[in-house]
Amino acid sequence: MAKRRVVVTGMGVLSPIGVGLPETWQAMLSGKNGIFPITHFDASSFPCSFAGEINGFDPSAYFPDKMTRKMDRFMQLGMAGGIEAIQDSGMEVNEENACRIGVYIGSGIGGINTIESTTVLYQERGNRRVSPFYIPMTITNMISGNLSILYGLKGPNLSMVTACTTGTHAIGEAGRLIEYGDADIMVAGGAEAPISPTSLAGFSAARALSRRNDDPQTASRPWDTGRDGFVMGEGAGIMVLEEYEHAKSRGARIYCELSGFGMSGDAYHITSPSPGGEGAARCMDNALHNAGISKDRVDYVNAHGTSTPQGDIAETMALKQSFAGHARKLAISSNKSMIGHLLGAAGGVEAVMTAMSIFHQVIPPTINLVEQDGECDLDYVPNESRDRKIDVALSNSFGFGGTNGTLVFAKI
Repeated sequence: MAKRRVVVTGMGVLSPIGVGLPETWQAMLSGKNGIFPITHFDASSFPCSFAGEINGFDPSAYFPDKMTRKMDRFMQLGMAGGIEAIQDSGMEVNEENACRIGVYIGSGIGGINTIESTTVLYQERGNRRVSPFYIPMTITNMISGNLSILYGLKGPNLSMVTACTTGTHAIGEAGRLIEYGDADIMVAGGAEAPISPTSLAGFSAARALSRRNDDPQTASRPWDTGRDGFVMGEGAGIMVLEEYEHAKSRGARIYCELSGFGMSGDAYHITSPSPGGEGAARCMDNALHNAGISKDRVDYVNAHGTSTPQGDIAETMALKQSFAGHARKLAISSNKSMIGHLLGAAGGVEAVMTAMSIFHQVIPPTINLVEQDGECDLDYVPNESRDRKIDVALSNSFGFGGTNGTLVFAKI
């Protein structure tokens, strides 16, 4: 059976620089910074006291208050992103097509805020005070579950948990379900709301986070000599993927094609990348092989680019290993320089931004790149967006446990 073509027909995003796709996209092109001191709780005693929080998100704009109270924040963000993506796609769900439309949305951590608050409540007031909605409020697959119920989507109903590669893997696997005929439309991506005391404490204890408490706005600085760790962020990035002929038949707007998807495992360390970025290089190779696209056709890479000392060098080395001489012809940028690292949502948001780059033929910048690391010596589109012809682009995600994912998008 020949693979069916998969295209992107709808997108929704919530990020520290915007609620909704138009606001986030324009903010990203202008290099807006979304990193500020944490307001969700008192973080003044933590080694890192700042993050990329979403301001202006009102769940009641998307669903009733009764429904909101039964969902952790990560779920609210994912649902809102899914609703926006479905509305953006213009698709209609009916009795005839419901069984051919599915959902595949994941999260790296899930309902950690509800887990924390319920643990405290249990310790203080006992088991009778635990909500009957505690479990469905916290488990990762309930974004897919709730969105499926809301719209009556009766196709594949799945979730994904692969740390910081979650959103990328969910989109890639959803695309494969369409390629091989299990669905005609999939709503896919990632969501995360990890800004909580224990999450912040855990990442701080691992010395993974930046400690620029005196200047949060410059803390996320991929490939810069002054980088000292990533910055945590929250958000959601969701795509509507659709079989090409199906999309054409209903007159859908097509942003771009999802041409390929690759995965790999480092098999090296629980948090550090494999030496020389070997695992990431194999992942990109696998994705381009799956797409049937030669490396010299790639114009842009939306990088993982976390602003960690080891990670940025490893990704640079991976790009050189995979692309050889063509690496120096690539434009490469990191959305995380503006919004921080959204963990399981990062791949979803970055996939959306990559699709927008192809659709509009412009690349968002890597901000805060003041003094480029000599070991990171490629073109990272520093500080200003760039108009560029983009026919093929990659979106990279690499996660704890050595799990890697790459999406290949192409102009159509």
